[in-house]
Amino acid sequence: MTPLKTTLAMASICAAGLATMAQADLISTIKDRGELTCGVHPGLVGFGAPDENGAWQGLDPDFCRAFAIAILGEPSVKFVPLSAQARFTALQNGEIDVLAQNSTMTLTRDAGLGLNFPMFNFYDGQGLMIRADLGVTDAKELDGASVCIQQGTTSEYVVRNFFTDLGITFKPVVIESGTEFFSAFFANRCDVITSDLSQLAVVRLTSDDPSQYVVLEDIMAKSPLGPVVRGDDKDFMDVVKWVVYATLTAEELDITADNVEDMKNENNADIQKFLGVTPGVGEPLGLDDDWVANVISSLGNYSEIFERNVGQDSPLGLERGQNALWRDGGLMYSPLF
Repeated sequence: MTPLKTTLAMASICAAGLATMAQADLISTIKDRGELTCGVHPGLVGFGAPDENGAWQGLDPDFCRAFAIAILGEPSVKFVPLSAQARFTALQNGEIDVLAQNSTMTLTRDAGLGLNFPMFNFYDGQGLMIRADLGVTDAKELDGASVCIQQGTTSEYVVRNFFTDLGITFKPVVIESGTEFFSAFFANRCDVITSDLSQLAVVRLTSDDPSQYVVLEDIMAKSPLGPVVRGDDKDFMDVVKWVVYATLTAEELDITADNVEDMKNENNADIQKFLGVTPGVGEPLGLDDDWVANVISSLGNYSEIFERNVGQDSPLGLERGQNALWRDGGLMYSPLF
């Protein structure tokens, strides 16, 4: 390469690097804006839906508030409802800072879209719901059934493989709009609907007559769910990741929204550092040392967030199951602080 070409190449690399740095400093942008922008489900009770006053409630909105509290010291969040088709594009384009919308991690999404799934905050599985009057108890009995599938999700791929493995056929009914997806099933446009088991449980429970519908025991695929960020900002990704880990660690240490102030006085060096009494937990993330205490005092630990939104303290009444802590036989596990 000639000296001129070398100089031009280096200039191009430097320019690209500066552009990336300018684009990547999302934490500073959020601080200057005074608000975190979060993409959420347009309406899924327990996971993301506005209440009667228009305030967003659910597991995902609560974690978005946690991210905002860690960065800003207060739960200042602008919630943007997004369809399944638009959610990843909105994140790529910078319309939102973080996506928290029941999104399943796959290789293509994590490695092919310029996005990152920092961690999982809910383990799920894809299942099937049918009308009870079909008299079906096993997926093997669904040969030739019509299946409602939401466009922009992994459902069709999973269903096609699942039915092929069973040696039976199905007729896909692809629904474009997320708001019409379940209404199409209730309007008898298909025999079966497929989605994450948690979502099916929500929809069945909130239907006019839950006894008319059955969620089959068959689990077709793993669905690890979690917040999604752009791949050009490791600092912001680290904040999102460690905020979720903080809620899990707080549960491990029996730190709750009610006792967090008292726990600061515990004669335990790990707890004192974790809650910011002694310095160390904030600097690596560019946050104040009391960020963990602020998050927990406002929203509680993982158990509290889970139970009030989708667990035993909610209308859904979901069991912790896979979402229990590792010490309780679940999959939830936080690295050491």
